[in-house]
Amino acid sequence: MNRRQTGSHYEELAAEYLTARGYRILEKNFRCRTGEIDLVAKDGSTYVFVEVKYRSRNTYGTASEAVDWRKQDKIRRTAMFYLVRYRLPEDTACRFDVITAGPDDKIRHYPNAFGGI
Repeated sequence: MNRRQTGSHYEELAAEYLTARGYRILEKNFRCRTGEIDLVAKDGSTYVFVEVKYRSRNTYGTASEAVDWRKQDKIRRTAMFYLVRYRLPEDTACRFDVITAGPDDKIRHYPNAFGGI
């Protein structure tokens, strides 16, 4: 598989993982001028913006370490655009989760992985 196919594969696994836990997937690969969010889901009434990361090796750090402050900032700005685009109220409950898979292929879910908007 090439990088794009690999990314899509793990995003699909992450969506299945969340769905099995009662989340509702609203969008996959939401894109706008500020960036991309891999999955937008709802957990009850909370909007969840999910970054999915895969690393075949930990040579350059783990998958979760790849979601650094720059990536977090880009995801926050993109989430803000999502909320405005769909005219959701300012007090809409939302959070940022990270789902990773590493060399062992095990899915790890980090709810509320970093601060919100």
